Amino acid sequence: MLLTLDLNDARPLHEQVAGAIRRAIGDGSYAPGDRLPPARDLAQALGINPNTVLRALRDLRDEGLLEFRRGRGVSVAGRDGGRALLVQRTRELLEEARRHGYGRDDLIAILKELP
Repeated sequence: MLLTLDLNDARPLHEQVAGAIRRAIGDGSYAPGDRLPPARDLAQALGINPNTVLRALRDLRDEGLLEFRRGRGVSVAGRDGGRALLVQRTRELLEEARRHGYGRDDLIAILKELP
């Protein structure tokens, strides 16, 4: 898994890690049942604290995207990751809209205008 973090991104690192994993699952790099590398390995590759990676993994577990299995590590849950990818991209769109002075209601209005 090739994850990258944007050090200029204002979001906390754990949110960036969770977003990168969501995208990897959503774009098919990881299928249901696939195991993720150990958190320690991910942290080392990204140059961040392992606890930051663990927090991201726990958030994804709480969303139902990942499963933790004692002795077997972390794997992608059996459900489709398409929704998770859509949620992540929507969050990114909302953040971009805020940078341009638009809020959530403004985005909803724009979406309703689309065919």
